Amino acid sequence: MSSNPANEHVDHELPSKQDLEATIADPQLEDASTIVIPDRQLEKKVVQKLDLRLAPMFAVLYFIAYLDRSNIGNAAIVGLTEDLKLTGAQFSTAVSVFFATYVAFEIPVVLAMKKLKPSRAITMMVIGWSTITIGTAFVKNYGELVAVRLLLGLCEAGFFPSLSLYITMVYKREEQGRRMAYLFGSVALAGMFGGLLATGITKIGHAHGLNAWSWLYIIEGCISFIAAAWVFWGLPNDPSRAKFWKPEEKAVMLARDRQRLEYLGNLNFEWSEVGRALKDPKVWLCAFIQFFQDIVLYGFSTFLPSILKLDLGFSAMEAQYLSVPVYFLGGVVFFAAAILGDKYKLRGTFLGILDIFAVIGYAILLGVSNSPGARYFACFLIAIPLYCGPGLNEIWINNNMAPHYRRATAIGLQQTVGNIAGVVAPQVYRTAPYQLGHWCSLGSSIICIILITVQILYLRALNRKKEQIVSGEREDDRKETTGEGALDFRYVY
Repeated sequence: MSSNPANEHVDHELPSKQDLEATIADPQLEDASTIVIPDRQLEKKVVQKLDLRLAPMFAVLYFIAYLDRSNIGNAAIVGLTEDLKLTGAQFSTAVSVFFATYVAFEIPVVLAMKKLKPSRAITMMVIGWSTITIGTAFVKNYGELVAVRLLLGLCEAGFFPSLSLYITMVYKREEQGRRMAYLFGSVALAGMFGGLLATGITKIGHAHGLNAWSWLYIIEGCISFIAAAWVFWGLPNDPSRAKFWKPEEKAVMLARDRQRLEYLGNLNFEWSEVGRALKDPKVWLCAFIQFFQDIVLYGFSTFLPSILKLDLGFSAMEAQYLSVPVYFLGGVVFFAAAILGDKYKLRGTFLGILDIFAVIGYAILLGVSNSPGARYFACFLIAIPLYCGPGLNEIWINNNMAPHYRRATAIGLQQTVGNIAGVVAPQVYRTAPYQLGHWCSLGSSIICIILITVQILYLRALNRKKEQIVSGEREDDRKETTGEGALDFRYVY
């Protein structure tokens, strides 16, 4: 991938579709910058057309996935724990076990996604978790709840990494932040909608032999089913050759693929690329950043209604609707940070700065005991980096890995390590006033700032080495010269 955007503005004749298909098929061809798109307005229209087709679908998919995963927190305060006679430890375990199967199958699923075809693989996941969500409405005891949570984790395993990988197959590096923002914006909406829906269902109460929390699962599961048909018929397996393109639009898509050839890389599976990802220091740094960011995300987003009710002293109804503006702020901040990150080509830098707000927020929760207003304000401070943490870090690893299967492995490993936090977070948020959970989240935020700083310094060193090779100050001792090893591939930080 050329790092010089000026190359895209040179006026040349747009290559034919046949020529572009031939060049894209040959990964040995160099100098992708010679492929240019003279009609910038046409390219903008093509990207907008992509967004109109993909962004609503992806946002809805991630919205319902996160809703179905996290609604156990809302169900808990409208009768789930009482009806199933759950102890605090049992409820925390029921939240945690989801990640046992979720983590175990993430890497295999994301590596198999392209082979299975994205539309088919994601449709199967949606049908699976929708069925399990509806089935959760009819559990009668702790054992059955654990069983459905394990099945739900299995059905959702690899879903988010697959969406993330698909975005890297379609958009340029500097375009990916905004598209990832659509996903994490939908997570914020899920938190808001979950609270509002739970509030409405609380009013319904017991109906047709089922309690309020059962209707919560049934309604949300039915909503999820609708999305399956949308994915199966609406998600193109190869966006560059989709049938909805006009001839000139398809030529632009193929030209964009050629421009990103080093970033896309060889699309044939090779175990060597898996091995390179597993040995890459920046992959492991991002993976551990993801783990500690997810400690904050899963602890705060899952238990926010309980924190507001049991820790801050609000009623169940107040806890539901007071959580809405907190989630909303988190979504707005992430959307802004992702767009600014695209503009200035910064990822970790923004994330490290925003994590400072979480440190301050948790310090207030832990240090102030007699002011619900001040502690509620602290929740807003924590929400500022809430989705930025895992979201910007995900974009960061996407931008800095090439080719395809090295990136797929890195995304899968990052999500696998990160989602282990989903097992840990519920165990430290067992009983109000959640002091242990807040201390763990505070420590996680501080560790993230340290790891982000180390990663930035490491990436700057890698870029500086390439600059020295280009200028002749350093001998060219690279072991690979394509993908991220190319001299014009610059790491973003």
